[in-house]
Amino acid sequence: MSREQHIARTFVELADTLVEEFDVIDFLHQMTVRCQELLDVTHAAVFLAHPGPHLHSPAPCDPSPALQRVLDIACVEGPAVEAHRTARAVTARDPADAVARWPEFAENRAQAGYTLATALPMRLREDNLGSLLLLRTGERPLSPDDLALAQALADAATIGLLQARVIHEQHTVNEQLHTALQTRIVIEQAKGVLAVRSDVTLNQAFEALRRHARHHRLLLNEVARDVIENGLTPATVTSE
Repeated sequence: MSREQHIARTFVELADTLVEEFDVIDFLHQMTVRCQELLDVTHAAVFLAHPGPHLHSPAPCDPSPALQRVLDIACVEGPAVEAHRTARAVTARDPADAVARWPEFAENRAQAGYTLATALPMRLREDNLGSLLLLRTGERPLSPDDLALAQALADAATIGLLQARVIHEQHTVNEQLHTALQTRIVIEQAKGVLAVRSDVTLNQAFEALRRHARHHRLLLNEVARDVIENGLTPATVTSE
């Protein structure tokens, strides 16, 4: 598949929210995976605005402790918060400037091995959903083409979420956004249980949960609870 075909398929995926059982967790996971595949970035994370003073980020598939610390702090300070607040792209290029503006974020970003951080707003007119954070380990900043594509992906994801809100009623999607944040622990526990039970990595365990949920038209949190409470063991892959 060419890069152009991959990009076209990704935009179709981000627009495909008109389904009866729209799964916010799966949608956000696919968003971050496609960013890593299409852009010159090491990791990507979506931050959601929710009632309260800070952003929230459902964890990526298999975050390292260092990455998780960066994401936790990025909910409070850093480019993701500023991009959400200003509705503009924010890039931490100058290390000294980053330390001055976001000391805790800059310190943990450096400790985790990331050299660059760029955040893009997820906003459409009056609807402000959050931001997309892109982390890199290289020295070059994102190219203008990659930056434009990243913003287009963030815009498409924003439209997809708002579209789902309209179709399924506003309170339904808001409730799922809240559930996505609250059920992260359950999914992480299920990943660990399945990884030990099937002797696979956490990443493979998550993909097994996701495939099972899609095949049986279930939500990820339902499958995760079934793994923990009822001993469900979805088929797992044997290699990365």
